This record gives sequence, C-alpha cells and structure tokens, in this order.
Amino acid sequence: MKDMTTPKLTIRRADDRGSADHGWLKARFTFSFSQYFDPDHMGFRTLRVMNNDTVAPGGGFPTHDHSDMEIFTYIIEGELAHKDSMGNGSTIKAGDLQYMSAGSGISHSEFNPSSTESTHLYQIWLHPRERGGEPRYSEKPLGSSSKDNSLTLLFSGDGRDGSTEIRQDAEIYFGKLDQQNATEIPPSKSAPHVWIQVIQGELKLLGKTLLTGDGLAVEEEPGAIALEASADSRFLVFRLN
Repeated sequence: MKDMTTPKLTIRRADDRGSADHGWLKARFTFSFSQYFDPDHMGFRTLRVMNNDTVAPGGGFPTHDHSDMEIFTYIIEGELAHKDSMGNGSTIKAGDLQYMSAGSGISHSEFNPSSTESTHLYQIWLHPRERGGEPRYSEKPLGSSSKDNSLTLLFSGDGRDGSTEIRQDAEIYFGKLDQQNATEIPPSKSAPHVWIQVIQGELKLLGKTLLTGDGLAVEEEPGAIALEASADSRFLVFRLN
C-alpha cells in the first residue's frame, strides 16, 4: 500500500534571502553564510550553501582554501576564470557547471575575466559523506549534455547514467522546461528529501508556484514529483538523504 504521508513543504522566496553588497560582489544567500546569519536557515539536509552571486567586471575571489566540502558553480551569465592547486585552469562559460570536491584540502581563485560584463552565478555546497580524500575537479557543459523539456542527472553518489560521481549520497539534476511543458522528479527511497532551486522562469509543483530565485524544500517524498513550467524555465533539483 502506498504511504499517504503528506510531504512537508517549505518555500524560500528570492526576496526573503539574505544579501550582501561589496561593490565588486552582490550576493543573495538562501542559507546562512559569512556575515549573514539566520538560525532558521542553516541549510537543508546535506545542502549547506546556495549563494546567488553577481561579480562585477574584473572582480573576483583571490586564492583561498577549502576542505571537506562538495562545491558546485553554475554560470547563468558571463564567464568565470578558475585556477586551483591541482593545476586546473579554465574559463567557465554561461550554461556550464563546475564541480570541486575539496577533500583533504584545495586552494583556488575565481575571477570575472571581462572588463565590461558582469558574471551571474550560483555557488552551492554540500557536505560530503566522509572527510578527507584526494581533491577532485570536473566541468559539465550543459549546452551539449542537458535534455530539452526534461531533467538531466549531472551528479550522483554512484556515478550512474553518465553522471559524475560525488562524495555524497545525493542526486543533482539540471532541469530545462519550455513554457507549458511538464516532467517529473524521479522517485528515490534512499534520497526522499528534495530541494528545487529556480534559476529562471516559473514552475508549479505540489500546489506551489516558484519564480526566479525561489527555492522549495520537500521533506519525506520518496515518490515521483510532477512539475510544470508556466514560462521557459531553468532549475536545479537535489535529491538528498
């Protein structure tokens, strides 16, 4: 018999997020980060950081250290030049997604290489399932790997279906839906909790409407979740344990 438990839904509206303005960097924080602290928004399950940043031309983050964190960067507009202590150096373009598993420790820098255009991005952190390990790095060019009017599995704990294996029992999908199209988030008994983050557009799911910058936490829903786009939409889906 199907479990009829109603999932708990919590919406984090774009305008309710924390904010910071450093001139070269304007940021919105879904969860507590740096100088912004809200005890009611410390993360969701293993999802710890969801920052929506705009980096001014020539601005950026000088070399700094990370450890024991799974770090993802999605470029919405513009470009981001990356260098790290593993010897990686590349420019991530709009529509690309970068992954770093900091492991036992990594140093990196990120700059907007343009002198005229801002860079708009999301930076996302997940706690790993264990501490330490060799750092890892990869990129996902979503323009060539994502599916229209569907979800594309980008990252998973087991690396299945062409996804990149990460150090967490999670599934991360990129969603692309044109107006009036629909899809569903696949079921998962091992990862029954879901976070949806709208990059742009308008989505309807579970009786709720999400707009650009909105996030939705869904607790205890191991079954499939139907969603529909009221406008051309791009979004990220996290299935978490």
